[in-house]
Amino acid sequence: MVKSAVAVVRCNSYDEEEVYNAVNRGIGLLGGPGSFMNKGEKILLKPNVLAGDKPERCVSTHPSVLRAAAQILKEAGSKLCYGDSSGFGKPSSQLRKAELSQAAEALGIPLADFENGQEVSFPDSPFTKKFIIAKGVLESDGLISLPKLKTHQLTRMTGAVKNQFGCIPGILKAEYHVKMQNAFDFSRMLVALNLLLKPRLYIMDAVVAMEGNGPRSGDPVKMNVLLFSCDPVALDATACRLIDIDPEFVPTSKPGKEFGLGVYSSDEIELLGDPIQEFINKKFRVKRTPPESVTNNRGAISYIKNIVTPRPVIKKDRCIYCGVCVEVCPVNPKALNWSDGERKEPPIYTYRNCIRCYCCQELCPERAIYVKTTLLERVIFRRY
Repeated sequence: MVKSAVAVVRCNSYDEEEVYNAVNRGIGLLGGPGSFMNKGEKILLKPNVLAGDKPERCVSTHPSVLRAAAQILKEAGSKLCYGDSSGFGKPSSQLRKAELSQAAEALGIPLADFENGQEVSFPDSPFTKKFIIAKGVLESDGLISLPKLKTHQLTRMTGAVKNQFGCIPGILKAEYHVKMQNAFDFSRMLVALNLLLKPRLYIMDAVVAMEGNGPRSGDPVKMNVLLFSCDPVALDATACRLIDIDPEFVPTSKPGKEFGLGVYSSDEIELLGDPIQEFINKKFRVKRTPPESVTNNRGAISYIKNIVTPRPVIKKDRCIYCGVCVEVCPVNPKALNWSDGERKEPPIYTYRNCIRCYCCQELCPERAIYVKTTLLERVIFRRY
């Protein structure tokens, strides 16, 4: 049986030299740059930029990881570009706020077009048959994905598989949340997207990961490791083992294997580099239960989700009335809005409209929204 290789490489800080050496070692363990690209090819570096927060917030892939990967690939003869589509705002603005633009510009690497998209048919897809993909992705010969290890309220953790969701431009991503209103259909879509895009290599930034109320409002925690693989399912499964969560509780794992994207069982993964035991953090704050499974029937969703599934809640003392949560809510009518159209109080939820996509919680810049477990859910599923 041919196993999927995952390289585990210690990296204790974001010092540029240390990160360069760690990335160089990780790529070398998988065969070197020539295993993923040919000289002269146009390679897109795709970091994770949920929002343009400073690197110390741990929301985005750290600039030193982008810089190291870019240096190594550039030295190997590739033509590079970079980009991502954040949850809101112009990509150029968000990338600059996250200090990724500065890292790329120092190496003369241009920003790819992530504002405009083009419909791509995928008739052989096991799930979603067409996508709108950013032109910058389509104009590249290959993609190298640079995910960040963080918790996520819908999919438990966000990593290698989910990073490609940023290849869908801007607000178009909201449409997928509306069409796929549970974690399992949403995850099948993510797997299909990866099968379409076929990233050549995944380099996960887990030097400092995010625990707790991720993927934007959680807390940084040092993990001191970078992970490398050509198999995103195996990479995410390895990351799950580092934070002591069953990979089967991440809803991209099973469809990832079923659809042929990758594997997640430990006996199907070959670990290279440093011993994984050195990095396991059993105190990492992540929800260690499988996501809730609900029907896509609209009436059933309104009833079941309201009484059982966790709901987003606004902390009034943190809210600054910026309106990002209202703006990114994908449903119509919106699940939260201003009382009488005025911004004198935090927005108010209408939970019967809420599809539990958690976009509001995901993108709140003030860490003012958290996901609250309902009393009935705690009683039925013994989740405390």
